[in-house]
Amino acid sequence: HALRGMHILVPRNMTQAAGFYNTVLQGDEPAMVVEPLNAYRLKENLPDNTGEFTIPIGKVETLRSGTDVTLVTYGSCVRIAQNATSQLSDLGISVELIDVQSLLPFDLDWDILESVKRTNRLVFLDEDVPGGATAYMLQQVIEQQGAFRYLDSPPLTITAVDHRPGYGSQHNHFSKPVEIDVVQRIYELMSEVNPQAFPLL
Repeated sequence: HALRGMHILVPRNMTQAAGFYNTVLQGDEPAMVVEPLNAYRLKENLPDNTGEFTIPIGKVETLRSGTDVTLVTYGSCVRIAQNATSQLSDLGISVELIDVQSLLPFDLDWDILESVKRTNRLVFLDEDVPGGATAYMLQQVIEQQGAFRYLDSPPLTITAVDHRPGYGSQHNHFSKPVEIDVVQRIYELMSEVNPQAFPLL
């Protein structure tokens, strides 16, 4: 919220980060690329043109198509969301997964709105505290894009726990959202819609 006037880019892996760096270096506007720290441990298939390919700024990417719920996230949470959507698929819930990629500017083509028109349900996932980036994305999609017109359920945010986190990665489970959190919250959302098909476990 204090970094207006520059691009804020949030890649999900280091290949995406390289593409954003290439894009930024071709322009003359200030930008910040927030690298996902857990991606340093991942093995990726690098493109042959690592120093040349670019990724457009302000464009979202749909990583998985779905019909029941639109799940919007970015950065380190993308892998959590991918694993959760696979589990939800096994439970009969079809989730459309969207990677924001860029917080500033945000979804210039309003692709998230088009997804909500198909699914009529919207969930935001983020490892920030409540009222952080999820609140910003919620405002952009609900208010700016007018997605409230197409919602059949209240929008949902899944964030970090609002407390002082413990030191060390072993405490992440108690502070940051994990796969089971995403599965449980979206399943509960669908249970409200159709309790017979999705009875509470």
